[in-house]
Amino acid sequence: MKNKKLWIFIGIIFVIIFLDHRFKWSSFLGDLDNLKLLEDMVKENLFQAILIYMVVTVIGCVVLALPGVTFAIAAGLLFGPVTGTLCCSAATTAGAMAAFIIGRFFLKDTIEPLVKKNQYIKKWLFDETGQNEVFILMITRLVPVFPYNLQNFAYGITDIRFGTYSVCSLIFMLPGTAMYTVGTAGIADKGNRVLYIGTALILAVLVMGLGAFLKKHYIKEEQVKEHGTKE
Repeated sequence: MKNKKLWIFIGIIFVIIFLDHRFKWSSFLGDLDNLKLLEDMVKENLFQAILIYMVVTVIGCVVLALPGVTFAIAAGLLFGPVTGTLCCSAATTAGAMAAFIIGRFFLKDTIEPLVKKNQYIKKWLFDETGQNEVFILMITRLVPVFPYNLQNFAYGITDIRFGTYSVCSLIFMLPGTAMYTVGTAGIADKGNRVLYIGTALILAVLVMGLGAFLKKHYIKEEQVKEHGTKE
């Protein structure tokens, strides 16, 4: 059967959508009011609480495609700014790595020839020299060109190496993760509210500023060059 892996992948998606609709998994995991159980567990067994949080985050990001910001906020409320940032960063990176592997296994053979027809995409994501790998990961992780959950699967289609993808994803997603986690911790912690929220605002300015710079000076310029070349 032609494109067998692609059809299996599509079938899995439909099954997940059906089960999610039937059992309301996304609603349950995305509802921050359900943190009470983990909050109690943090006081009794921190390691177990962290383990459960990370497993739920990976499943939520990869299987249910829930936004990572949901889990960053939860981490800030549960574990505070430092531990929360580390836990969320590790879990979302693990989820990104899992999605990459799934995308490479199920989608690469079928989708790669199609997307390579776009010269702009081919130039950046299928560069045989590998010189653009780190740069394109930095741009797409700092600038929300399209959702992270889609990015993770999409990168599996490219020729980017798994090690480069994993390390760069961890590094370039960290500022945004810290921004939400530290900011949430500041809302919950009255004693350090000014410090935490101030730190989150500084991170927000840095992330948005760098993202805007990259988008303006590289993404738009490359698009203009590409259109100019075609004309």
